[in-house]
Amino acid sequence: MTEKNKILVEATPYFIAEQSAPEQDRYVFAYTVTITNEGTVPAKLLNRHWLITDSNGKIQEVRGDGVIGEQPYLKPGEMFRYTSGAILETPVGTMQGQYTMRSDEGDNFNAQIPKFTLSIPRTLH
Repeated sequence: MTEKNKILVEATPYFIAEQSAPEQDRYVFAYTVTITNEGTVPAKLLNRHWLITDSNGKIQEVRGDGVIGEQPYLKPGEMFRYTSGAILETPVGTMQGQYTMRSDEGDNFNAQIPKFTLSIPRTLH
């Protein structure tokens, strides 16, 4: 049995050294997110909710409409990819969250964004 409301979210983070200033506790990361509709019903991404945690335990909570100014509409099998960024005060942190989606049948549901790690190269082994 196939789930009608099934959204797969994958994120690939990377460190942006040229925009970072470690001596000022500024670590800039970008991440590319791929959102794939693996369900059987079209759905629109309404809003986002992120929890960004640095290694000091400081949490930034980010909520807003859509992603990068868009509210992508995905038919079954379609995907949407975008790149955004985050700034941390530590060289390592994590991000996780969820997207609120609305199916063509009028159901609102959450697509989970699995936790992923932001780290400067050669910090984690």
